[in-house]
Amino acid sequence: MKGIFFSISDKKRAVLASALIFFFLMAASFTSYYLYAAESSSQDELCTEGELSTEEGELSMETENEEDTETEEYTDESDYEEIDDDELISAFYQTEELPGVEFRGTLVFVIDDAGNSFIDLEPFLNFPGAITIAVLPGLPNSIETARRIREAGKELFLHQPMESIGGRNPGPGAIYTGMEMEEIREIINRNLDELWPVAGMNNHEGSRISMDEEIMEIILEICRERDIVYLDSRTTAETRAPEVARRMGINIVQRDVFIDNEQNLQSISNQINIGIARAERQGFAIMIGHTWSALLAAHLIELYPELLEQGYTFSSASQLIYNTEP
Repeated sequence: MKGIFFSISDKKRAVLASALIFFFLMAASFTSYYLYAAESSSQDELCTEGELSTEEGELSMETENEEDTETEEYTDESDYEEIDDDELISAFYQTEELPGVEFRGTLVFVIDDAGNSFIDLEPFLNFPGAITIAVLPGLPNSIETARRIREAGKELFLHQPMESIGGRNPGPGAIYTGMEMEEIREIINRNLDELWPVAGMNNHEGSRISMDEEIMEIILEICRERDIVYLDSRTTAETRAPEVARRMGINIVQRDVFIDNEQNLQSISNQINIGIARAERQGFAIMIGHTWSALLAAHLIELYPELLEQGYTFSSASQLIYNTEP
């Protein structure tokens, strides 16, 4: 090799040396570029992971802020019974109707058990029509829940816990048949003050209380004093609320259908259809659901424009009661 190299002319040696130097320079340049690219790629991956970790941390903090501080949910699980058609009151109060569409009935959706979860509440606040949301008192989220409902322009009720026949725990702020009348009055007024202002009240559980005429008279007296309405959730067919209300000259209405006793879309849809058919027969229907019903809010939002086009209108519970003949 050495002999061959030195046997060529000086000019050729210079050209060959230049080519070798150029080759080595190019090789060094490519090596440096590769190392730089690899290092940059590694740093980008680290930055991306850092950004994801930060976003995940922010989401985690938001979730923690939205989590319920109350671990036990107080839900309606009393012995529900349907109302006979001949017991129902007729009313033809129209709201949110479409021009040129023949009126077929008014639908009132009351969503119970608010106060346990902001996450469960939010979809119902996005419902485009009139809706009534009943808040349980005495829970860590009750006051803020009430504020959010009012801020969203939805109607707010006190969901007053009452003793049931089954003896279940109705939650904080409950009234029981063994209490003195003045104690019952004090508890209800305290619950109302906690969430005030509210448009009305309905019972949470309460099958035993609903059967007690003396206690029902106190409850309706408080409603009259505070100028709010009362909706009988009708957790028992033996409720005395309508008789007491008639005797006192107070107008109340009763629930027609519980729409989410079974947590599947088919059952929920069937119950709503029962309520719609009842509204067409009698002029209105009051349907009760619950904030913890994961499928309900989305289904109601989906149904809303269809039902308006079919001639059904939507009303809050208090609007219906004020416009219903006793």
